[in-house]
Amino acid sequence: MHGTAQMAAAPRLSDPFWRFARELLRYRALSAMAAVFVVLSGATLSAGLLGAMPVFEAVLGKRQHLGDLALRFNHAIDSKAPWASFLTVPERVISALPKDPFVSLTWIMVGLCALTIFGTVCNYMHAYLSITIVNRVVTNVRRRAFHTALRAPLWAVLRNGTAEPISRIVNDSTQLANGLTVLMSKAVLQVFKGIAAAAVAFALDWRVAAAALTVAPLIYTVIRKLGKRIRRAAGAALQSQSELYATAAESLQGLRVVKVHTAERFEGGRFHRTNKRMLGELNRVRSARALASPLTEALSIFLLCGLVLVAGRAILAGRVDPGTFILALSALGVAGASLKPLTSIVNDIQATHPAARRLRELLDSPQEPGHGMRLPRLARHRESIELDRVTVAYPGADRPALRDVSLRIAHGERVAIVGGNGSGKTTLLGLVPRLYDPTFGRVLIDGRDIRDVSVRSLREQIGVVTQETVLFRTTIRANIAYGMPSATEARVLDAARRARAHEFIVKLPQGYETPVAESGGSLSGGQRQRLAIARAILRDPAILILDEATSMVDAESEAGISAALAEFAAGRTTLIVAHRLSTILTCDSIIVLDDGEIADRGTHEELLVRCEPYRALARHQFAGPGS
Repeated sequence: MHGTAQMAAAPRLSDPFWRFARELLRYRALSAMAAVFVVLSGATLSAGLLGAMPVFEAVLGKRQHLGDLALRFNHAIDSKAPWASFLTVPERVISALPKDPFVSLTWIMVGLCALTIFGTVCNYMHAYLSITIVNRVVTNVRRRAFHTALRAPLWAVLRNGTAEPISRIVNDSTQLANGLTVLMSKAVLQVFKGIAAAAVAFALDWRVAAAALTVAPLIYTVIRKLGKRIRRAAGAALQSQSELYATAAESLQGLRVVKVHTAERFEGGRFHRTNKRMLGELNRVRSARALASPLTEALSIFLLCGLVLVAGRAILAGRVDPGTFILALSALGVAGASLKPLTSIVNDIQATHPAARRLRELLDSPQEPGHGMRLPRLARHRESIELDRVTVAYPGADRPALRDVSLRIAHGERVAIVGGNGSGKTTLLGLVPRLYDPTFGRVLIDGRDIRDVSVRSLREQIGVVTQETVLFRTTIRANIAYGMPSATEARVLDAARRARAHEFIVKLPQGYETPVAESGGSLSGGQRQRLAIARAILRDPAILILDEATSMVDAESEAGISAALAEFAAGRTTLIVAHRLSTILTCDSIIVLDDGEIADRGTHEELLVRCEPYRALARHQFAGPGS
């Protein structure tokens, strides 16, 4: 009976685990079917306990047969009751029952086997339906968590890294699935079977059954204390697991750098230290888990010994029937056996709570502004891009990335943005597609604040090529058409040709259907950059953002790609960050950023005359034309 106390306390529905558990009830039909099979399984157990033992006693002790037992059953029924006719065994059935006691015993065994098979089928169907519900719930949670991570503010992802949300989406959702499976397919079934057996014990001798419950508060206290330890240690283990994932991913993604700097031993030591911290937390969980079951078993044995002593005295005094006591004790034993797994079940659920909390934190995390809001679409850009007294301060930063920046860029203008490291170039470019929102000020496109229009309509008309090319594990064709799955074959080929990528693509073994390795590892840096340019060209954007777009291209190819970009940029507003003077000279104007502020704006010749920060950049940072 020790497991009964563990379930006595009602769970706090505000707890993240139980909030996820409530989602199981969304699948009402499957939950109802699972509940039916639980009831049938418990009823099967009760029938076996209540019916089999008295029948055995009658057949083996009094040498009665099934016909005698049926007659005794009919006599025991009140003939005046309205339901008596439905329960009375008909005479023709009684006459057909076997008269030999051994044959009767054989039929009883067959009946018990049939009851066992039925109960087994019920248990299987309950587990099958329960796991189906859990899988659907966790799949939905994992989908929502991933969508939440995709819509997180970019600054938060850059600050915290990607390993943490990935760990929560993959590892924590698996942990949640384990806990919900234990709850749905094991805890419910074991509790119901334990209650059914305990009900039989109460029916046989309520005093013995009530005495067994006296130990429940003590066992509840023990399990609660151990459960808290398991929950805390499991939470720390999950945090260590996230750090372990981040360490491994960082080392393997930067394997080229690790090898050329002969830092394998350093990275191995870093991983080992994180791994040992995780081992320590797992061992804390182990200790609490290992103590729970033996402790509850010991308490149960102490209870049994006390019951036997008390009942033995009553039996010797003639106040209790020995047979009834043995049957009640047997029923309690069955109840205890059914509830015994609850010790480990409760521990498993406790270990799941930290994972549920981390998932709930992710699902409740702030989202990128603009998503989920019904806002008007932004018409295709035709007039200007304007920053009106914009200040951007990242959370936790000691100074703003941009301070009181105001500028206006006319439609079709080609503008270069230059400055030293940390001057705010990337932040300024990120404001246009609303990757960041200004802390103060406004970003206007054609006179409309971009916070007042839908994010999708804004970004659909922006093409971006960055220095860090991102390719996905799919075909070259799909990478070019990324974000535009409806693009026709002709448009994909045209974009590739204009980006000077078609020539190398057709030489690959499978052409445009060639799979791309993770992070584009199967292609050279210049090839990856051309695919990124083709992707931007395919979008036919009104605004083109080029952040070191030709930095990974060899000198021979740069002239051709630059010419293609110049041709493509015609009639589009183009914002360019570049360190090559040949690229800067093609722009209509140059904006010089210095420590988050606009130092000056003008042409190359004008800035060389009057802008000292620009002269310093020209001397030390810009490569010469044609280089």
